Amino acid sequence: MSKYKNYLSVSIVCVTVIISLLILTHSYKARDRFNDTINVTGLGRQDFVSDLIVWSGSFGSKDLVLETAFKYLQKDKERIQEYLVSQGVNAEEIVFSSVDIDRENKNLYDKEGDYIGSEFIGYSLSQRVDLESKEVEKIENISRSITTLINKGIAIYSSSPQYYYTKLAELKIDLVAEATQDARIRADKIAENAKAKVGNLYDAKMGVFQIIEQNSSEDHSWGGTFNTSAKMKTATITMKLVFGVN
Repeated sequence: MSKYKNYLSVSIVCVTVIISLLILTHSYKARDRFNDTINVTGLGRQDFVSDLIVWSGSFGSKDLVLETAFKYLQKDKERIQEYLVSQGVNAEEIVFSSVDIDRENKNLYDKEGDYIGSEFIGYSLSQRVDLESKEVEKIENISRSITTLINKGIAIYSSSPQYYYTKLAELKIDLVAEATQDARIRADKIAENAKAKVGNLYDAKMGVFQIIEQNSSEDHSWGGTFNTSAKMKTATITMKLVFGVN
């Protein structure tokens, strides 16, 4: 009986050793398969023209009497709207902001230069007008010509237009496809030089999405650049892919 137990113990030890070797061999092979990968980054790049423009201008009035200052402001508002409509802008596209009111005071000093108080010098009112339109060239021209209202006694200040693109979602999808294809081409080339073949895709990560001015030296940023000052833009995106190698 004791001899039978000894044989059984030896058999169990042998089986245990064999199983351990199989596990180690499988782990080693799995590790090799994991290490046999190609990491590539592909680039998608497209130029496009903005199809939406946003412009804003500001104007104001001043007077010792609030009601009078508001009356002047309203008159300028009406003349600005008339001008924009005469330039072909739809009245529905013209948006005026609420009126900002500031009570202005002037500091007073004595002969020695010491502050002795303040004096009320009137009310300052300001308002902003905004346009958002797909008629980019028309609004561009208006943003440049709006200052002609100054000759009519309207103190209006024109801001630089901001340019956007309404089909950004579709553009991003196209860029991802282009970047993925570019990454695959790079992986195939690397594998070819190594006398191997590209296998399954193990991982895919999208990089930063950037929009910059065309043909500019504008810097890219880790968080993504989104240029709104240029009408002609370039969009880029990167895809980081990990392929297996056969």
